[in-house]
Amino acid sequence: MAGDDGILAGARRTFAAVAVFSLFGNLLILAVPLYTLQIYDRVLSSRSGETLALLAVIAAGALAVHAVLEAVRSRLMVHAGLWLDRAWAPALLVRGVRRGATGESAAGASLLRDLAVVRGVLTGAAVFHLFDSPWVPVYVAVMFLLHPALGWLTTGGALVLFGLAIASEYATRTPLRAAGLRVQQAQARADDCVRRAEVIEAMGMLGGIIADWRTEAARTEALTGRGLQRAALLTALARFGRFFIQIAVLTLGAWLAINDQLSAGAIVAGSIILARALAPVESLVGSWRSVIAARAALARIAAELQRPAPRRATTRLPVPGGRLTLDRVTVEVPGRERPVLAGIDLALAPGESLGVIGASAAGKTTLARVVLGILAPNRGCARLDGADLATWDRDDLGRHIGYLPQDVELFPGSVKRNIARMGKPDDALVVAAAQAAGVHEMVLRLPLGYDTEIGEAVRNLSGGQRQRIAIARAFYGSPRLLVLDEPNSNLDSEGENALIRALLRARGQGVTTLVIAHRARVLMTVDRLLLLKEGRMEMLGPREEVMARVLPQPGAPAAGRLATAQGAGA
Repeated sequence: MAGDDGILAGARRTFAAVAVFSLFGNLLILAVPLYTLQIYDRVLSSRSGETLALLAVIAAGALAVHAVLEAVRSRLMVHAGLWLDRAWAPALLVRGVRRGATGESAAGASLLRDLAVVRGVLTGAAVFHLFDSPWVPVYVAVMFLLHPALGWLTTGGALVLFGLAIASEYATRTPLRAAGLRVQQAQARADDCVRRAEVIEAMGMLGGIIADWRTEAARTEALTGRGLQRAALLTALARFGRFFIQIAVLTLGAWLAINDQLSAGAIVAGSIILARALAPVESLVGSWRSVIAARAALARIAAELQRPAPRRATTRLPVPGGRLTLDRVTVEVPGRERPVLAGIDLALAPGESLGVIGASAAGKTTLARVVLGILAPNRGCARLDGADLATWDRDDLGRHIGYLPQDVELFPGSVKRNIARMGKPDDALVVAAAQAAGVHEMVLRLPLGYDTEIGEAVRNLSGGQRQRIAIARAFYGSPRLLVLDEPNSNLDSEGENALIRALLRARGQGVTTLVIAHRARVLMTVDRLLLLKEGRMEMLGPREEVMARVLPQPGAPAAGRLATAQGAGA
């Protein structure tokens, strides 16, 4: 991605500024041990109140500046986290939506959660321990100035704690990373269950769902527990090591003082410096789990951003006339022996309508996704007015396409905004789309008409009402290509009549239409029928001719005969 280097460079500039503030902050904190050293070695021996007051003012000033630097450092990291969120979230959301459109919904949804993990670490305490750890050698050098023996003891203690930090990395990385992936999968499954709560409750499936969830949770808990137990053990060892080294420094300092090699003030100052030197390392051992999680999340984000984005045309093409061509389109899915679609070859003139029929899993919805440009075929090409649909700019192409998916989804917002495709609504276009779809009167009967909010209250709308609003959304903006997947699956006779009138009106206006349906009545509006069988074109021709061949039984109602014919191919 072209903008990624700029994003990371901006973050590095912020990190560099934080590192500079960390340098001065760590130097200023030396005021505490130096103040202690002067108190014991000068003030107490000279009994000078003026010296004490001067040292106290200097130490207080240094600590005040240190507090300001800490506050600035914290604000910088908060702003860095929020800025990275603003910089990355739009790109990740776009990629998440596009991955969801190609069937990778779980991977798409996890990207923003990964970003939240990274932001949480950037604005938490762990990142400051990372910035403070490079200054450990400075404190060790001061210990050498007090006495070489104290310096060597501090060096040994720091190396032990660093070793524990590295051990924590290797001991917890694999189980915690595996547990993190399982948690993501469990979250995706839980979200899926919530979306299907009505089915689960209606058919008493909750027991089985919970049993599956507990099985997965037990595996996740085993991995998490293994990682956390190792982390807890290493954290306890690090805490013991720090206290032990603290006692060792005091003991060594006292022994040196007994032998007149160190002053009493240096003992206390050395103890303070040692605590400051070892604190970042000990804290890193304790917070290593969050650091690992953030690093793994950042790696997933980086891998996603490095994936090549689909090439899109940058030239804005004129409004298409609606000429749709599919040239030997083949779609393959890893793990399946047969292609989902194989050698689909057809052409629709502007204003022509095609009905697609076939058994379940025949490839009808996949064909719709190819026609929409959402799914690029492995071989062959789908074109609208000669332009490859897979490379057409999505925002530009979307204005010319009306789509009704098999599973109707409405978004939080008003009916008006939903019909306007969540953009800035044009009241005239919204009403025109509703009238074209034959839902204007139905919308007016809602509590606030077009301003009725659809959020959690979407349950107050029937399946037919939701589908009719989605049909109006498909007609918004006078599209040149309509793709309707089971458009009458939830409609009553009134809604189906309105749909048929809308399709006939669109046909008269030169709109190219692709209708996937099992119920025959809506197919009476199409010019031609395509019968798919196991991803292949079994039959293509004029509607009456195909129906006569598919439905040879005389005297049976068309709808019933079509359902029988399609079911026989299942």
